[in-house]
Amino acid sequence: MGIRRLGHVGLNVSDVDAWVDLFDRTLGVKARVEKYDDQEVTLLELDEFTYRLALYPSTDDAPRHIGWVVDDERELDRLSGRLEDAGHAVSDGTTAEARLRGATALRWFSDPVGYRVELVLGEAKLGRSPSRPPEATPGVTGLGHFVLASPRLGELRELYESVLEFKLTDYRAPGLYFLRCNATHHSLALAHADQVSIHHLEIEHGSLDDVGRALDRAQRNDAPISISLGRHMNDKAISFYLRNPSGFHLEIGFGGIEVDGDRTPHDFGVADVWGHHHADANPFATPAEA
Repeated sequence: MGIRRLGHVGLNVSDVDAWVDLFDRTLGVKARVEKYDDQEVTLLELDEFTYRLALYPSTDDAPRHIGWVVDDERELDRLSGRLEDAGHAVSDGTTAEARLRGATALRWFSDPVGYRVELVLGEAKLGRSPSRPPEATPGVTGLGHFVLASPRLGELRELYESVLEFKLTDYRAPGLYFLRCNATHHSLALAHADQVSIHHLEIEHGSLDDVGRALDRAQRNDAPISISLGRHMNDKAISFYLRNPSGFHLEIGFGGIEVDGDRTPHDFGVADVWGHHHADANPFATPAEA
């Protein structure tokens, strides 16, 4: 498969300081600031790579770009051709954009809901280990997946499954689909909703103890826990969720399974093995779970 993994997410945010504070006090993740054109961009150090989650100061809160790492130049060209054949205009990123992301090449297009989707080659490293609390084992290890909700579910499935060659792992009727681009259970989930939004980003942790310690810190610091600790039925991950300053969820998780290429997609029925009680209405609940 040409796409190797989820590489980065950039967000326009109205309160950068609140984001930095939430990651610092709850997850032990530090931030650094980089210059980009005529503004400063705040980068959260999720792992050893320079660019995973980027915060751009803005008057509005909205996704700015979503980046996928591609295997090699040949695959970048092949996928660009598939996108253009499917009617998606593909453009080269600027030198400054590629440099900021630590990429040797960057191309982008707009998806059916208007989000900028990037395909990149290369991932530059920090040159040092990211800062973590002394008790981290190892703490936050990276960016796991995201869930994109939209009324244009069919077009998004066509893009990711038919054009970009993601594989369907499993689903919940009537409108929630989990897609993979590597052995990880899913790097992307697509959901039907009346409004376009990112439902959540998952911040991957290296141990169950790290998730527990993050939960302790969140409770101690009165962080907005939006979904309680629980275990998902389909990927078996144990996690809880925070409401971030831009209004959507951050999933704090560990233990998602890997799947092989022979997996048959199926409806996994019940959302959770246990836990994951929502502070607010669950937009993906079946009537029996609401």
